[in-house]
Amino acid sequence: MSKRLASFVRMKPRVLIVDDEPDVLELVDFKLSGEGFEVVRAANGLEALSKARCESPQVIVLDMMLPDLDGRLVCEILRAQPFTRDVPVVVLSALDRPLPRSRGAKIRVAHWLKKGSDLAALGDCVRAALEEHLARVKRRLAPEEIGQDASTEAGDRAQP
Repeated sequence: MSKRLASFVRMKPRVLIVDDEPDVLELVDFKLSGEGFEVVRAANGLEALSKARCESPQVIVLDMMLPDLDGRLVCEILRAQPFTRDVPVVVLSALDRPLPRSRGAKIRVAHWLKKGSDLAALGDCVRAALEEHLARVKRRLAPEEIGQDASTEAGDRAQP
């Protein structure tokens, strides 16, 4: 396992929660902190975009109905930025159903939860999104590690 991947696996997972309702932010922060996550909060879409870039969360929990930018637009901007395009998004929204397939595919939502009724599953969904993301990172790094191993072995053989 590469050093970069090993450090990713060992650190406490950082989750950015985005919601304009202070009570929801507090509740989700309490729940995820209690499950071992480091939590960063944002109260609107613009703040979320800034914190996503500066704080490097591994998962984003996003409300779809925000006062400045709607959640769909926040997702589209996240996907367009090199530093945030691969960060999994878990939607926690009062909307009771996911976006239509054509719109949802464009923003790539890992999980969709309804506020209130699905809060108990939030930690599991965040963990699942994190594991899915980690699996993608491992697949992406595997060819890099193979190349490093081959060059190291070649160097070892060249030395008497």
